[in-house]
Amino acid sequence: MAFFFVSLYLISIGTGGLKPCLEAFGADQFDERNKVERQRKVSFFNWWYFGLCMGALIAFTILVYIQDNVSWGLGFGIPAIAMAVALVIFMAGTKFYRHKVPAGSPLTLIAKVVISAIRKRHMELPDNPAVLYDGLDKDSPLMVKRKLSHTNCLRFLDKAAILDHSSFDANHPRSWYLCTLTQVEEVKLLFCIFPIWLTMLTYGIVFAQTSTLFTKQGSTMNRRINAHFEIPAASLQSFTTISILMLIPIYDRAFVPLFRRLTGHQRGITMLQRIGIGLLMSILSMIVAAVVEKQRIDVAREHDLLDSPKSVIPISIFRLLPQYILSGVSDVFAIVGQQEFFYDQVSDRARSFGVALYLCAMGVGSFLSSLLITIIESITGKGSSWFNSNINRGHLDYFYWLLAVISTANFILYSVISHSYEYKELRSMDSLLIE
Repeated sequence: MAFFFVSLYLISIGTGGLKPCLEAFGADQFDERNKVERQRKVSFFNWWYFGLCMGALIAFTILVYIQDNVSWGLGFGIPAIAMAVALVIFMAGTKFYRHKVPAGSPLTLIAKVVISAIRKRHMELPDNPAVLYDGLDKDSPLMVKRKLSHTNCLRFLDKAAILDHSSFDANHPRSWYLCTLTQVEEVKLLFCIFPIWLTMLTYGIVFAQTSTLFTKQGSTMNRRINAHFEIPAASLQSFTTISILMLIPIYDRAFVPLFRRLTGHQRGITMLQRIGIGLLMSILSMIVAAVVEKQRIDVAREHDLLDSPKSVIPISIFRLLPQYILSGVSDVFAIVGQQEFFYDQVSDRARSFGVALYLCAMGVGSFLSSLLITIIESITGKGSSWFNSNINRGHLDYFYWLLAVISTANFILYSVISHSYEYKELRSMDSLLIE
């Protein structure tokens, strides 16, 4: 058992280091100075998620079948070999990649700006932000090309860029005392996206149900396609994955061009609008899941199967299709929207950090889901438990309704926050765009 948990932690560590860096690295391969590449970059996150879901579909179907019917060793061996081959292919392309020089930790920059502002807390802010220090940021090779416009939010941090007689030491800016205006704006970006990030935690809770309670629901239903084949419970997530694989090409090739003509926006709709649509779809998914669960329990009651949790309830597994499809639609809008938003709305030096924020929201949401279940179980466990070991005597439908209510409140909060959000604005780039 210890070896098993060590393996899980190794996967977690590897995934945590790989996903944010690799995704940001892939997006960085597009040159934003080139109009054609800048246009293609709009589609990158759609097809990135498409590729991830294609791999997930293989895992949920072929690998699950091999593990259930052939060998667990072979089922784990195949992805291990696949990862080794993928690593070789990735390394083979090293000389063809566009590499960007590391520009330092965004966490260190946050500390520098905050401490510099605190050290100058008694100074008055100038009325004209143009007098704030805007010298070269030697930590960032892109600084000359990409300067951020001044914003009026969190103006206290502007004090980090105030010049005084102590600002320089031997003609060099004093570290941890004087920061450039763009450095200050980089930190503001991170602080300003934090409220948006907080609203993603509720979505993370809903997202966790697809691979947990949805599967538990389906495991008690009729999963037979014919007399010889039964859908493995672990493969039920493939319904969501298939819906994603079907929708992403439609979104990228039809939805975006159509709405681009209607709105004039490069992405068709804004990133926050895309996330908002995904949040709405997640609410609908929970509502449908609650209705289907009530139907499942009613059928179990009609056939006197409430106290037979291992018996197959005569209701088709395909009753779960609507909630799985809605979950997939939600992912296409909310998940990919988050990837775009947290990558795009941070500074160049913090893009891997931005993608990590999205992944962190999903991870924290999963932990919050477990915490919420624990709290509810402590309240209802002595009576009619919502999470009875006998699922037929539980009330997953109540839990789904609760998540729908929480998600609705979260959507309202998200709408208020996103309405007042100001997108990042570049003050200057290369004067010549590559055609």
